[in-house]
Amino acid sequence: MKAAVLALALAAASAAAEPPRTALVIHGGAGVITRKDLPAAKQAEYEAALNQALDAGDAVLKRGGSAREAVIAAVRVMEDSPLFNAGKGAVFNAEGGHELDAAIMEGHTRRAGAVAGARTVKNPVLLAEAIMAHSPHVMLAGAGAEAFADTRPELERVEPTYFDTPHRLEQLRKAQDAVRMAVRPEKNTYFGTVGAVALDREGRIAAATSTGGMTNKRWGRIGDAPIIGAGTYADAQCGVSATGWGEFFIRATVAHDICARVAYRGDSLKAASDAVVMQVVPELGGDGGVIALDKDGNIALPFNTEGMYRGWIKPSGERGVAIFKE
Repeated sequence: MKAAVLALALAAASAAAEPPRTALVIHGGAGVITRKDLPAAKQAEYEAALNQALDAGDAVLKRGGSAREAVIAAVRVMEDSPLFNAGKGAVFNAEGGHELDAAIMEGHTRRAGAVAGARTVKNPVLLAEAIMAHSPHVMLAGAGAEAFADTRPELERVEPTYFDTPHRLEQLRKAQDAVRMAVRPEKNTYFGTVGAVALDREGRIAAATSTGGMTNKRWGRIGDAPIIGAGTYADAQCGVSATGWGEFFIRATVAHDICARVAYRGDSLKAASDAVVMQVVPELGGDGGVIALDKDGNIALPFNTEGMYRGWIKPSGERGVAIFKE
């Protein structure tokens, strides 16, 4: 009897000593990404950047930080990289400028913050967080968002030209040439968004998304990334960050639909994500992908495009990055 009690006590102590499981999943955009157009050296650059973002988010989780802090850390790395269509690498709009969108949401509180059309904030995800934490609103746009940023001295400001890169300028010129020649642009050619979803030691989920939008977009165009429920969503059970043709992700309320299927229909995260990304969105005429994470640490990364920059760290510690449909 004493031996049995001792065994139970040891088992309980071992379980208590085991650190709570955390998980992190990220994306750097979906679209036409082929091995032919992405040489080995460039592929290695993207993989290194994805790993750097994973390292930043995972470091937060390992030290006991919140899911909110982890997704911000991961997204900031990608915003600071010229490789991704967010922050430094944002695409140009039709006027030759940049309009940056971002959102963040905490699942356990349902608090959310979003910004659309920012022009001078180095890290839009931090502005979205500031809106969530220091204003009564969920979303601010354009001049109003910039004026709010003026009240937050912790937000680093930059000149609009900070976001310029030669690669994005070339994309703009090609897109505008296609318009002048009345050539229909290739489907999903200029997609790009970054995002992260995290599960922390307390079992809390958070999701964040940041983007420069679509190349040659009209001034004032807003996609799905900053719209809660479309490109970004989190609740106590599930978190999603999306990337793709934003107009269709808005119409299908993609991020919320996935989590709703998990909550109300009892679908697995994979089944819910696959149904929305591989069926609902294509039936409307759109394409793209999502990263999703549930309270048990399950992840899903479906996409219906040529590729999607993505990375993950599972509760088991299994880690990876990928671009193509391996």
